[in-house]
Amino acid sequence: MLVNKKILIGVTGSIAAYKAAVLIRLLIKEKAFVKVVMTPLAKEFISPLTLATLSGNPVLTEFFNPENGDWNNHVSLGLWADAFVIAPATANTIAKMANGIADNLLLTTYLSARCPVFVAPAMDLDMLNHQATLNNIRLLKKYGNHVIEPETGELASGLTGKGRMSEPETIVEYLDGYFSKKKK
Repeated sequence: MLVNKKILIGVTGSIAAYKAAVLIRLLIKEKAFVKVVMTPLAKEFISPLTLATLSGNPVLTEFFNPENGDWNNHVSLGLWADAFVIAPATANTIAKMANGIADNLLLTTYLSARCPVFVAPAMDLDMLNHQATLNNIRLLKKYGNHVIEPETGELASGLTGKGRMSEPETIVEYLDGYFSKKKK
């Protein structure tokens, strides 16, 4: 069901950003078209070059290219996509999405997107269980976003609990199920 689907991947500043590379590879294997937008902090966890190589498209991180002034149009990105998958989605990005804060290219694209948005949270268990985060996730669901629940397991902090980003295979299955159901 993902053949020829245009999937925009949003990557935020989480240790789970490495999973975006696997997610992109799996989507390409399913014959989807993939573009990537990253927050500036995400570049600290995985290189744009890696994601550009895997997606076959330049990775966008800023509103414009400082070398030549080319504008990275968030509206065009949002209109291009059949689905916008934000994976990993940090507590910070989720809070900004829930409250309409648009201080980077990923967030302005989110606010401009007309396609369904899928959010795969990734954070430590205490952050995930904080009432503010729970409220923000409820708001995202209320707005019509699809939240792909985080998994339980060992976390980067060394703690064990719920907060691991869903595995890329699970996210692809979720997307496939969404488009299969939509087709019927």
